[in-house]
Amino acid sequence: MMTGFERAKNYLDEQGYGDRVAVFTESTATVALAAEQVGCQEARIAKSLSFYDEGDRAVIIVTAGDGKIDNRRFKDQFGFKAKMLRGEDVQRLTGYEPGGVCPFDLPDGARVFLDASLDRFETVYPACGDAASAVRLTIPELAALSKAQGTIDAVSYTHLTLPTTPY
Repeated sequence: MMTGFERAKNYLDEQGYGDRVAVFTESTATVALAAEQVGCQEARIAKSLSFYDEGDRAVIIVTAGDGKIDNRRFKDQFGFKAKMLRGEDVQRLTGYEPGGVCPFDLPDGARVFLDASLDRFETVYPACGDAASAVRLTIPELAALSKAQGTIDAVSYTHLTLPTTPY
């Protein structure tokens, strides 16, 4: 059985983006750790937040690293209360271990949405299936590769980070 990283990397390879994957010797399981490893602002880490969808499925919201889900906005967008996946359900409903959830090659029924907080950046860095990797993508590339069902506005900012020149 393939690891989460192998699955995500194979998917990105098949789509022609595998050369953008970076593997680190240190953990990227949190926004701060990922930003340190990648060498970018925390806001440019595209974190995949996993919630229970209606039924026994997951909804993944990919947000900028400096934002947090606003419960009222979430409910306005989806019509139900935001409830993050419990640790024991993360692997089953996303196919990835906690700390390495990414929006690629998800199980059937999982839905992905990009948050508008990402729109201020040209490139962002989501995880690549484990807690020691990242992949550099533009927002349109992220939308296409994740098969995002749209852009939503469900984030409030913990602090505002202005974009810098992308590299």
